[in-house]
Amino acid sequence: MRVALAQINVTVGDLDGNVARIIDALRASEAADADVTLFPELALTGYPPEDLVHKEHFITDQLAALETVVAACSLPALIGFVDRDGDRLYNAVALCGENRRQLTYHKRRLPNYGVFDERRYFEPGSSAGLFELGGGTFAATICEDVWVPELVKEAAGDGASVVLNVSASPFHAGKGLEREEMLCARARESGVWLAYCNLVGGQDELVFDGRSLVVSPSGEVVARGRAFAEDLVIAQIPAGGETEVLGDIAPQLAPAEEIYAALVMGLRDYVHKNGFVDVGLGLSGGIDSALTAAIASDALGPDHVHGVMMPSRYSSAGSVDDSVKLARRLGIEMLKLPVEGPFSEFLETLGPVFEGHHPNVAEENLQARVRGTLLMALSNKFGWLTLATGNKSELSVGYSTLYGDMVGGFAPIKDVFKTRVYEIAEWRNSVGESPVIPQEIIDKAPSAELRPDQRDVDSLPPYPVLDAILARYVEKDDSRDDMVRMGFPEEVVDRVIRLTETAEYKRRQGPLGVKITPRAFGKDRRMPITNRYGG
Repeated sequence: MRVALAQINVTVGDLDGNVARIIDALRASEAADADVTLFPELALTGYPPEDLVHKEHFITDQLAALETVVAACSLPALIGFVDRDGDRLYNAVALCGENRRQLTYHKRRLPNYGVFDERRYFEPGSSAGLFELGGGTFAATICEDVWVPELVKEAAGDGASVVLNVSASPFHAGKGLEREEMLCARARESGVWLAYCNLVGGQDELVFDGRSLVVSPSGEVVARGRAFAEDLVIAQIPAGGETEVLGDIAPQLAPAEEIYAALVMGLRDYVHKNGFVDVGLGLSGGIDSALTAAIASDALGPDHVHGVMMPSRYSSAGSVDDSVKLARRLGIEMLKLPVEGPFSEFLETLGPVFEGHHPNVAEENLQARVRGTLLMALSNKFGWLTLATGNKSELSVGYSTLYGDMVGGFAPIKDVFKTRVYEIAEWRNSVGESPVIPQEIIDKAPSAELRPDQRDVDSLPPYPVLDAILARYVEKDDSRDDMVRMGFPEEVVDRVIRLTETAEYKRRQGPLGVKITPRAFGKDRRMPITNRYGG
């Protein structure tokens, strides 16, 4: 039995485009003499369709689109779609073949944690998806179903020798290895072949990494799709004897490499799927804007990236020179728009009101907001998508300016802690013919440069300490007392918790960005803004 895994990149709501992509993959699968082809979960609608499924006409339109796909299916294929029965909706897969729908399976386990809200939209299925093909018994499953050992064992107990799983499993760092180990365990403990087809591509803040798999009953990976790229994975599942692997086993990626690939894909797909061509971003001479510029250049090509240097009276000569060097190495356009003029005019206008008050963050934030205004003016004039360059450490504790450095339509590194920013920058410099991020940018002490001799460490704990606390508090929900028992300084823990909770209102108003951790701000972590619980 020759199985094809059509690891495709679809777009939520683009029914015509998704149908065309599915049919193209069907033709490629037929050319490879596949006996059955798997497509990702909800391949027809894109994943996650969210409240689109509450539109009755959307469901009707995608059911009509399914019929177009069915008419093109001469050979068996599993197509993910939304099924409707009266007023009930199901996350479903259709077994199509001989130009008709032969079987419909409804997802039985609906995830409702983290980024998943499936119980908001769908009813759970209750029946196994067993079918006969080529003299063998197969079981259709959808994503979360295969994470449940009992369901795979049930399929094996009902006579299935091959479990087929269509999936839309979003990426976070380490997810590829975690998922593969789980699938190998399911196959091994149930004694079945397991063919797993995962979605690939970016959808808002989510990135799907592909890496579709075929696993033998002994738990051996015999085929693996590419990471962060479309692929057609072909493998032969024999009735007995040796396995003929017709496709490559794509390599796993190193930690920094897979995160960088996710950031590149997430940005590229967000830009292109939302109709943009070019992006603009401020270049401060710091590591965050440098890494963001490198990601944008790799995602879109340097001709589509526009860096804007906006020096103020507090900008160091080194920062200006480093920004110029970065832009030259990346091959992106560099604009220079000094902010001293508008900043001085703001100060003059506010002078009578501010008189008698010492300078504080009001004057510092004014500079950031002038810069934000300039970036958005360029966006409006030239149609560029403005990229915010803040990292997860800053956004966690509110070390950012609302309507200033937080402006933009997308924030590529918003889920990347500062310490990891450096790790990824070092990795990016290690590939290619020569480093793209000047070493001076990596080596310099982080600074917002909004007042004389300002350094981040003057306002925040050292980043290694800050990030360690945030990883426990934000991503693992450890309590204050837990962290103090771990040895973190009590006063530092209390300060970080307070800063994190009081910054929630800022994060709600900032742009979305690529999710690369198990618990990102936004869909993953949803905290009340008005909140007096401090532990």
